[in-house]
Amino acid sequence: MPVTDLPWVFTERLERAGVSYMIVGAFATLAFGVYRTTDDLDLVLALAAGDVEAFEDAFPEEEFYRPPREALLEELRRPERGHFNLIHNSTLNRADCYLIGRDLLQLWGLRNRHPLEIEGRRCWVAPPELVILKKLEFYREGGSEKHVRDIRGVLQVAKLDRDFIEAHVERLGLREQWALCQSSGE
Repeated sequence: MPVTDLPWVFTERLERAGVSYMIVGAFATLAFGVYRTTDDLDLVLALAAGDVEAFEDAFPEEEFYRPPREALLEELRRPERGHFNLIHNSTLNRADCYLIGRDLLQLWGLRNRHPLEIEGRRCWVAPPELVILKKLEFYREGGSEKHVRDIRGVLQVAKLDRDFIEAHVERLGLREQWALCQSSGE
């Protein structure tokens, strides 16, 4: 399945279930014009306990691996960093799903997400500022250079609110990572 087909197996079902979402991570960088291959789709979901039944109906066990209801409810109780995976059984496409919880930056991102149209189909992508800030956090936590490359690519091609990024870099203690990503990398 081409990478441009990756989101639809998940996003169209989320929309039918009435679950707000935004694409983050490597696929989001593609939306801003930064090409990189990726094996999965990273999604931030505004999923609440009252949405679980519709969510389960949208991703039936016959077609998808999804966590059992008890595990899903446990992740929903986390104030931040709730996480689970969805896997489409026939294609093995995977979505890493992150729950909004009480993360104010993620809530801002969901309110300011951008529509992305590919071949007449629409999905929702996080604003580039959020993608940069989250990739800075992941770089600090794991040290993967792919995040630095992604951030540098987005910095080159996307129109950004740098004051917004700077304020959150300071608040989140990401000054060192931000300085590295703004350097030429040589």
